[in-house]
Amino acid sequence: MLEPSARRELVLLLGGDPLFDDPSHRRVYDADAYAFAGIQPDAIVLPSTARCVEQIVGWCHRQGIPYVARGAGTGLSGGCLTAEGGILIGTARLNRILEIDPFERVARVEPGVVNTQLNRRAARHGLSFAPDPSSQNACTVGGNFAENSGGPHTLKNGVTLPHVLGVSLVGERGRRIELGGRHLPGSGADLLALSVGSEGCAGIAVELLLRLIPLPTAVETFLIVYDELADAARSVSAMVAAGILPAAMELIDQVMLRAVEKAFSFGFPLDAGGVLIVEVDGEAESVAEDSRQLRAVCESFGAREIRQAATEAERAHLWKARKHSFGAIGRVSPNYATQDGVVPRASVPEIVRCIRETSARHDIGIGTVIHAGDGNIHPCVLFDNRKPEQVKAALAASAEILERCIELEGSPSGEHGIGLEKRRFMGRLFGFDDLAAMEEIRASFDPSGLCNPGKVLPGPGGCGELRALGRQVPQ
Repeated sequence: MLEPSARRELVLLLGGDPLFDDPSHRRVYDADAYAFAGIQPDAIVLPSTARCVEQIVGWCHRQGIPYVARGAGTGLSGGCLTAEGGILIGTARLNRILEIDPFERVARVEPGVVNTQLNRRAARHGLSFAPDPSSQNACTVGGNFAENSGGPHTLKNGVTLPHVLGVSLVGERGRRIELGGRHLPGSGADLLALSVGSEGCAGIAVELLLRLIPLPTAVETFLIVYDELADAARSVSAMVAAGILPAAMELIDQVMLRAVEKAFSFGFPLDAGGVLIVEVDGEAESVAEDSRQLRAVCESFGAREIRQAATEAERAHLWKARKHSFGAIGRVSPNYATQDGVVPRASVPEIVRCIRETSARHDIGIGTVIHAGDGNIHPCVLFDNRKPEQVKAALAASAEILERCIELEGSPSGEHGIGLEKRRFMGRLFGFDDLAAMEEIRASFDPSGLCNPGKVLPGPGGCGELRALGRQVPQ
């Protein structure tokens, strides 16, 4: 809790913007969409201007109080939790679309703008913002920037990084840092790229300059049904090898398929081992050829049924099934933990096998969706947090799957971030020199260590966890 004098100072800085520090509000903000809660913040502030953010960050530095930025709270790795208490700075009220320039195909926005809000405005000009996380109806572009978010439709156009042209950050002691811009030459150190995906550890974004891309002229969307999930997984690499680059390629296993059908009654075949949702887009002629090749490849790998959306409503119906899949799990399990590993595309069949074996070994349900084209897996581990043995099994199963991702030359995170949850894997993924370099880079943005402490790097001070294991860490 804040001292009364500190609270009065913050209230004055906020100038009428909200401050919450009663226990009920603090409890609400001690979690994001990650399955487990963190330490409650001492106070939550909701500034409505960038200037107010600067003043709050400056005050935190004068007081020596840690601070964390939070957008919509849809993150899945505990990245916006106050791991050491302190001030939680919500950016949801910074929600203006400041400019859309259809000629230069850019948007200038505040971080609290919701993805779908931006895309509705951009669509008036035949444009879109490519990243489309499944939480796009709630998540904000500031969170996309912090986590380098992806989504089903980033297979062809990339995750957030290539779509960020510039950012205005509030950094050390409340100073504004301007990185990138519309017409800056590509010379010097690329600090903008370092800041994208820095998980709120490089400063708080208060304005973003985003690249927009043209909407495709033709789109075809398919639901491809398989008796065996492994056959669906093998089809993925075969499609890419055939020269097809879909806009999206999503694999859904039987557990998740049944949960979605129970929730929404979409008419999916409940006896299917798995399905692929594949979308191709572009010019009409190329889309027609890709669609023909796609059918041939999938049939050669045992697809028993291929449904093609005939209308925009049917297409939206299929994507609703995919993007609401995690919410549907609530009907079959009281709790779940969504993981976010990555493997090479050719290793998708192997990680599918690993997930199935892990589920059986721990006697715990796991429903899986995969951004199959880029090997980004989302196993959804089901448990009941009222039963300690299930919590233990869920944590063990999650760790084993992510360890296998690393063994397959992948990563424990593709788009959800390292946050609190996956710090312990960083020592497995990177060598000591790499971790030390990351610490130095982070310190260059945040010398005091007050900005989102306890995230990304392993252990206290970055390498403390490795020291505890008795391993030598570079000084």
